[in-house]
Amino acid sequence: MKKFKVTTLAVLIMMLFLACKKQEGTGGRATIKGKIWVEDWSTGFMVKNGEYAGADEDVYIIYGDAVSYGDKIKASYDGQFEFNYLRTGKYKIYVYSKDKTLQSQSGDTAFVKEIEITSRKQTVTLDQITIYK
Repeated sequence: MKKFKVTTLAVLIMMLFLACKKQEGTGGRATIKGKIWVEDWSTGFMVKNGEYAGADEDVYIIYGDAVSYGDKIKASYDGQFEFNYLRTGKYKIYVYSKDKTLQSQSGDTAFVKEIEITSRKQTVTLDQITIYK
């Protein structure tokens, strides 16, 4: 009888761990990284004043199907950023920019990259994200 209880308890605990799918977010070993590049334009986007690395630009990450961002970091001096310790799942990385199409009433827009991490130790390197100032 005692052996049956121990075996049943062990099976229930294993089923609990197998049934729990960890949601997107921190706590894993995967990484998403990339680089921000800035094009500096005059008002109305008539003249391009220059280009440079997006130092100190805010970069946001949304975990899974969340509505708002889960974390925010600043790009380094050379525009590079990295979100570490992520689990497998879907993510969105976004950065704010001036709207070069001049269609946004606020004058700003967000450039969004959708990513899926499929393995525990995966590193996803995004294409360079160019924003406008």
